[in-house]
Amino acid sequence: MQGGLGRFQGQAVVIMGQERGHDTETRVKHNFGMARPEGYRKAQRLMKMAERFNLPIITLVDTAGAYPGLGAEERGQSEAIARSIETCLNVKVPIISVIIGEGGSGGAIAIAAADKVFMLEHSIYSVISPEGCASILWRSADYASEAAAALKITAQDIYDLRLIDGIIKEPVGGAHRAKQETIDNVSKQIASALNQLTPWDADKLKQSRRKKFLAFGRA
Repeated sequence: MQGGLGRFQGQAVVIMGQERGHDTETRVKHNFGMARPEGYRKAQRLMKMAERFNLPIITLVDTAGAYPGLGAEERGQSEAIARSIETCLNVKVPIISVIIGEGGSGGAIAIAAADKVFMLEHSIYSVISPEGCASILWRSADYASEAAAALKITAQDIYDLRLIDGIIKEPVGGAHRAKQETIDNVSKQIASALNQLTPWDADKLKQSRRKKFLAFGRA
């Protein structure tokens, strides 16, 4: 989990997100973007710091999920995720989250229980990978395509289910084809959300955020 103080278009913010790496060495170094309990506790500290100094929070999510290793479980992985979600829901400053690649299970929502959640056009958001789901339901990862369709993991699926607030368009061929254009598109969406949320007082932010997530799954 990477994070700290920064500036977004001249405004002081706290920003955090998973680092997956870009080659074998950096992917191993960053555990392929799968945070350990210490990473989620770091996220909690950053969110509380943002609240203390009245700074908005921006999170960039790209993870297959929280690290499921034995050591992580022994050090309280599930507790760390739960506390992180709790912190997201209770801080008295705006939180904006963008799924920039893969949003996997609790490892993603731990820093994405936000006032506004957006997804890049070709990103995914799911409780489990299609391969994992297929292995459980069909006893074979060969049915990953069927599992993906059933899980409704695409940005459009998630938007239609009213679980996110918007989809950020990607350049033709995907975000990696024109990185600066993608960055600009993400920045515009974050700026728009900040402009909307900044005037809200702390009570309105908390109530709106909690109401939003409690409504998930209800008709």
